[in-house]
Amino acid sequence: VSAREEQKDEPLLKEDFVDLKTISAQGTMLLKTAIAVIFISLLWLTLGWTLPTLEILDTVTLWSTTSQGSEGEVIDSISLKQMLFAFTALIITLIAARNLPGLLELLILNYLPLAQGTSFAISTLLKYCLIITGLISFLNFLGLEWGKLQWLIAALGVGLGFGLQEIVANFVSGLIILFEKPVRIGDTVTIGGVTGTVSRIQIRATTITDWDRKEVIIPNKTFITDQLVNWSLTDAITRVIINVGVAYGSDTDQVRQLLLQAAASSSNVLKDPSPTALFLAFGASTLDFELRAHVNSMDNRSQTIDELHTAIDNLFRANQIEIAFPQLDLNLKGDKPAAE
Repeated sequence: VSAREEQKDEPLLKEDFVDLKTISAQGTMLLKTAIAVIFISLLWLTLGWTLPTLEILDTVTLWSTTSQGSEGEVIDSISLKQMLFAFTALIITLIAARNLPGLLELLILNYLPLAQGTSFAISTLLKYCLIITGLISFLNFLGLEWGKLQWLIAALGVGLGFGLQEIVANFVSGLIILFEKPVRIGDTVTIGGVTGTVSRIQIRATTITDWDRKEVIIPNKTFITDQLVNWSLTDAITRVIINVGVAYGSDTDQVRQLLLQAAASSSNVLKDPSPTALFLAFGASTLDFELRAHVNSMDNRSQTIDELHTAIDNLFRANQIEIAFPQLDLNLKGDKPAAE
């Protein structure tokens, strides 16, 4: 049985951490929002003519703007009604951005043949697009067109380039992570001396939960510019190495057999690739051996190392194989005796 066939019994990487309770709450919020929008729209269309006081909102001018038209300057007035519509559109869009990606992933993306991490990338990009759409709609309701904002955006671009370049770099790096997928939710990674499982990928930073259950926040730029070790990107199989030093005079063939016997006694050690025992060097005080074995998951590494150490110690004791330690011979020289 090959290693990858044995690996099929391992649970697949959990790409999203949205449970059914959260998805149910998101669906309820979207349903309530849709019902409220439909109800208010129907009420406005059917009873708006009976409520003339509502037209007062259109007569309350908050401010005026000018724009260049075909007939010269055109004055646009922003009323209280437009302000209410602008905030309504913004709130609805933000609610959709918060709740729609989770439902999309549950109802559609989970049934598509997508690579691991793709559904998370799609839902995250959808959330970004909804937020940007809401902001553009909000500005359009307030009469702020692109022609009036381009100089402001250009100035903001210069400011971002100098003052917020790290934030922009982390945001762009986050998009690269979502598209290129060097790390995904559930991957085990090592970066900057930190090893753990990727639990969240956000706009500015990625959260790694280490083995002590501490959450380490790492800027997205670090994943793009620094060296990254992903233990489970394409294959979760890793190799475990056990170094053993035995005393000079030990039977080397017997030591190799006992090391392989210890590997065979562990249920976590894979048969393919098969474990190997090697006599590597004549050390200063020991004959140096190395047992190499493979496990199919990072979760099993520590347990497998413990099992192998225990099995090797028991087998060596039972077969009178001495696990040697550094020894040092000291020659003490005293002063010559004085002549009588």
